[in-house]
Amino acid sequence: MLCLLTYVGKGYSAAFTANYDAIAARIGAGEDVLIVAGPDDICAPLLDEADPHCHRDSVIERDRLALRDLGELLDEPPQIGGSVALSQAILRQMRQAFAAGRTRAACAGCEWHRLCTGISAGGYAGVIVAA
Repeated sequence: MLCLLTYVGKGYSAAFTANYDAIAARIGAGEDVLIVAGPDDICAPLLDEADPHCHRDSVIERDRLALRDLGELLDEPPQIGGSVALSQAILRQMRQAFAAGRTRAACAGCEWHRLCTGISAGGYAGVIVAA
C-alpha cells in the first residue's frame, strides 16, 4: 500500500505497469485492498522471472515494516487476510505520514526510493490514485 501512494505509472516492465495501472484504477474506483503475505496482484507479472524479487528476503522484510508502520498510523491496523478501504481521508493521512518519513522504514534500500521521495516532496502530483 505504501508504493501505491506514489505510483505515477512507472514500473519494472510494460506488463508490470499495465497490470499496476489496472489495479490502481480498481482501487481508485473504491475497491478495498486485500492484505496478503508474500507476492500480491501487483507482483504477478514478475513471478515468471527466473528470480522474482518478490520472493527475496529484502522484500519480505519491507512488507513487514510497511505493515507495522501502517498499523501504527491507522486506527484499524491492517491484518494479513483482511482488507483496507482507502478512503480519501485515509489516503491523505497515509501520504502525510509518508512525506514526513513516519512510514518510510520499508523504503530503505528500495530502488524506487528516490522517485517516491521526489513525488511526495512534489505534493504527489501525477499520482494515479489521487486523494
